[in-house]
Amino acid sequence: MQTPSGAEIHVDGCGLDAVVYKLHRPGTDPRQLATRLRVAAASQALVSPLSAQPERVGDRWRSVWPFVETVVPQPESLPWAEAGGLLARLHREEPAGRIPPQGWPQRLRRAMDALRERPNATVRRAAAALPDAVWRASSPGRPATAVHGDFHLGQLGRSAAGAPWLLIDVDDLGVGDPAWDLARPAGFWAAGLIPDDDWATFVDAYRDADGPALPAGDPWPVLEPFARAAVVQAAAHHRDELLLAACARMAS
Repeated sequence: MQTPSGAEIHVDGCGLDAVVYKLHRPGTDPRQLATRLRVAAASQALVSPLSAQPERVGDRWRSVWPFVETVVPQPESLPWAEAGGLLARLHREEPAGRIPPQGWPQRLRRAMDALRERPNATVRRAAAALPDAVWRASSPGRPATAVHGDFHLGQLGRSAAGAPWLLIDVDDLGVGDPAWDLARPAGFWAAGLIPDDDWATFVDAYRDADGPALPAGDPWPVLEPFARAAVVQAAAHHRDELLLAACARMAS
């Protein structure tokens, strides 16, 4: 199975005893990948790989993981509270050693490449209006923490029903402004894709767990530039009507 990022997933075996082999996108830096695997192996917020050393397969790099179940897209039972608390836990961890910058700005640049291949004037105008802050992994005067770099509910996994949720997918894991991990939920909420109650549950759970990304008061002034970037990135790949409408409002 190929993922939107260009990685490929192969599952060997059946059920929760299966082993997952992930072939990472072309151009992956093996040293950075090894660092990210090491961080995941030591983290209490991330699923641990079965090996902290990537394997070379042709001109690509592969990592090995335990099989986990992921979130079933049932609107009435989405784990927004668990997700908020889990992100706060990741953001409070202090990984040992140097880790690379988190990957959101690079993902945004790849979206701009996709936009050149499939042009859309509305998304292009919204992208041109993005502030300079979204092209940097960290922000002056803001916390710098461990950041997942590609958070959405599809990045939650657990070993079995009832087990605690953990974060999966370390391709963009790194150091940076933790507000980036709230960017996509914030942007999709503003675009009308996430209900108000779910958004409030997510933010409240993050704050209750002492997440460092949000100051007291209205979170939107901090999240707004990153939320805009997340909407542009998503709209460059998926021409959803609500995302395009949000891009049109940004560019107006």
